Amino acid sequence: MGVLRYCDLGTVGYAECTEFQKKLVELRFQNKIEDTLLLLEHNPVITIGTSGGRENLLAESDRLKAAGIELFNTNRGGNITYHGPGQIVGYPIFNLKDHGRDAHLFLRNLEQVVIDFLCGLGIHGERLPGLTGVWVGDDKICSMGIAVRRWVSWHGFALNIHPNFEHWALIHPCGLVGRHVTSVEKLSGHPVDMGDVKRSIADKAGDVFCMEPASIDRAELFKIAGEAL
Repeated sequence: MGVLRYCDLGTVGYAECTEFQKKLVELRFQNKIEDTLLLLEHNPVITIGTSGGRENLLAESDRLKAAGIELFNTNRGGNITYHGPGQIVGYPIFNLKDHGRDAHLFLRNLEQVVIDFLCGLGIHGERLPGLTGVWVGDDKICSMGIAVRRWVSWHGFALNIHPNFEHWALIHPCGLVGRHVTSVEKLSGHPVDMGDVKRSIADKAGDVFCMEPASIDRAELFKIAGEAL
């Protein structure tokens, strides 16, 4: 059984974290680090993936600026989505040569991690045919979009715990008109500790990918990468 390193990065800007991921992807390709799962929150940001477009953005730049929301085009798969406080973002820097060499299978496994986590809270998460991510009924609770470089994955998933739903109203989530988003706290009816969520997700990822989760301190990971956020 391999080791899955996971790191709680706290709250990180989107651009800075993207550059940090690139550094880790290169280190993973060179086998200088093990499979690593970054768990964090982003400052408010809307990102547009490779299959998305601005037609799903419902606010002008002035309104985004007033709300403190950044806007980025990104090279992950998927359409438009929102990240912000109250949402756990997971970026798996995994060598897919060790996980079936199959990006679609990898996405299904990431979905299973979230489904298993939700099940532990008594929430029935599921897949919907033809749609990536995790849903509760007709509402999306977790968005996903990855990129793969030389068989090493980056980008990942975003799970709503207690996000700002007013920010979500500024887009058609994932480009799906008429679809809505939900959250763990909305469904459970009580507050959830973000640290507990991160540890539980790491444990579920270990189960799904048949690996032993082990925490790595952010300062140690920065030292290995030779970079600080």
